[in-house]
Amino acid sequence: MKPRPRIFLADDHTMLLGAFQRMLESRYDIVGTVGDGRALLDAAETARPDLVVLDVSMPRLNGMDAAAQLRRKMPAVKSVFLTVNEDRDLAREAIRLGASGYLLKSSAAEELFTAIELALAGKTYVTPLITKGESIGVFLRHATKPATEQLTARQREVLQLLAENRAMKEIADLLHITPRTVAFHKYAIMEQLGIKTNTALLQYAMEHHLLSRIV
Repeated sequence: MKPRPRIFLADDHTMLLGAFQRMLESRYDIVGTVGDGRALLDAAETARPDLVVLDVSMPRLNGMDAAAQLRRKMPAVKSVFLTVNEDRDLAREAIRLGASGYLLKSSAAEELFTAIELALAGKTYVTPLITKGESIGVFLRHATKPATEQLTARQREVLQLLAENRAMKEIADLLHITPRTVAFHKYAIMEQLGIKTNTALLQYAMEHHLLSRIV
């Protein structure tokens, strides 16, 4: 008998996470569930999933950056975003960065199975609620350069953690760097973005989908 695909789930809403697990376990082996992007990276190497279903907005490390890091560590693992975020440019960016699927939590349940099966087959799926009748090719050709592209991956990590109001030492411990390096990154981010205050830093992080809804 062919082994069932191994699926890992990452979402910071515990009740939804449980609901997704119950829905999917009839067809797939659910090999792990976590509530933030950093926990996903920590667990994935042991869990060895074939595919990860994850949210865009999660604490400690958002889904977009978590998926990008996971692809570098485990290139064979597919990723499908399941989110409330209807931003068409964000969906395009997710696919551009290597995701195999993007759908909404308001999508029909069967859509998630469709997205997973297509991703496992090496294909791409974006919900019609986002593409609005356009083919995938046409939809993706409208992509614009993301504003966060001017920041490095490390800067985005630091920015998210700063915006979550975490202390310099806590950020340093999470990222395995020194508090002085965290301070350097903060200064560089604010200089590059022309931001003068912590409030403006938080606003920028929110506008660019780097934060969980709990912030």
